[in-house]
Amino acid sequence: MTTVAETLAAHLAAVEVDRLPADTVETARKLCLDVAGLCVAARREPYVAATLSAIEPVGPCTAFGHAGAFEAFGAALVNGTAAHGEDFDDTFEGGPVHSGAVIVPAVLAACEREGLGGERFLLGVVTGTELLCRLGLVAPMATHNAGFHPTAVFGALAAAGAVSAALGLPPGAAVSALGIGGSMASGIIEYLAEGTWTKRMHAGWAAQSGLRAALMARAGFVGPRTVFEGRHGLYHAFAPSVAPDFAPLLDGLGRRWVMPSVAFKPYACGTMTQPFIDCARRLAEGGVRAGEIREIVCEVADGTVPRLWEPLAAKHRPPTPYAAKFSTPFCIAVGFIDGRAGLAQFTEARVHDSAVLALASKVRYTVNPLDQYPRTFTGHLRAVLHDGTEREYRQPHMRGGSEAPLSLAELEAKFADNARHGGWTEAKAERFLELSRTLFAQPTLEALKEFRA
Repeated sequence: MTTVAETLAAHLAAVEVDRLPADTVETARKLCLDVAGLCVAARREPYVAATLSAIEPVGPCTAFGHAGAFEAFGAALVNGTAAHGEDFDDTFEGGPVHSGAVIVPAVLAACEREGLGGERFLLGVVTGTELLCRLGLVAPMATHNAGFHPTAVFGALAAAGAVSAALGLPPGAAVSALGIGGSMASGIIEYLAEGTWTKRMHAGWAAQSGLRAALMARAGFVGPRTVFEGRHGLYHAFAPSVAPDFAPLLDGLGRRWVMPSVAFKPYACGTMTQPFIDCARRLAEGGVRAGEIREIVCEVADGTVPRLWEPLAAKHRPPTPYAAKFSTPFCIAVGFIDGRAGLAQFTEARVHDSAVLALASKVRYTVNPLDQYPRTFTGHLRAVLHDGTEREYRQPHMRGGSEAPLSLAELEAKFADNARHGGWTEAKAERFLELSRTLFAQPTLEALKEFRA
């Protein structure tokens, strides 16, 4: 009987660049651009410096924004950690998973290590992103409910598949790569307790794990064919509360692509907080002032409560800027007061700002049992003013997602802002923008050397 991994491996070996739909190619380009900008934006952060100290500064591979070149596993780890570090990277409604920060670093490192060009890079990014998105649909919410981060868990296998496709591994080796990746999958969400850094490394760890899995498989290391559906397989281990449904993973594979519906974030914080920030901005734009608000009540999905709402007292006063990114009350307050929620809104100064904390303390929630999370990410707030009047706003979808995608111009502006934040000149950022438009047609990736500092 053909296993899930064998079906996926056959697909990975069969995808041809010249038959890719135009929207998948365009999405891949957007992912690469977004990841590069995020890496540059975070390049001076302490968590990136700590990660850099743990890798070897000798090799052929790029770590965006850092001088010199690195060994492949280290480059994948640094780029993935930096790209995911500010939680400003893409997401996928239905999973949710963050694909760009895993797949782009893994495939880039593989291609630079092996001297491959833009077409192989594109092939790996497209197939890996599609795989990661679909893996997240097999058992929605169950991985989070078990205490694991889906991006970290499924990312290791998706990166293994992506690198297998980029390297042109035969199906048998790709099956082993997926099987090996299953034993490398990891990532608990205890970072939520104190706003510590471990989630930041999850994408990078998955990227380097997938790369290592594919290279080991190419050399003959054998992994289990039943890594997905087996009695001791991935979903049994990381999503034990539900029976996996492999139809969303396998149906239409290679014919119907889900990756073009990847969502690009307008705000530098947790995925499910994004629509609530839009509601808060609309409240402010309606003329309401913070001092007029008695309370704000939000209808939320039950599945978001443990990560974004509880314990509520801690969410009212997040202990660190990183913890603030996963506090919907804080995000609502800073979005209302500042009219935005970019990198500048998640700093030590802002998490101790008395006006922001005063407003955040007025935010509470009720569970809406009809909310369709994780199929869609919605927002809602009802503000009760001191004079008794109420203002209510709903956001039926995530801005930046499939229902309201950011334009290419908006994504290029986001990249330019991130590059500027990381210290690149306008001219350098513009040169990278130009390169991104032709990167998949480059015979080699040598042109990236300019962007190593």
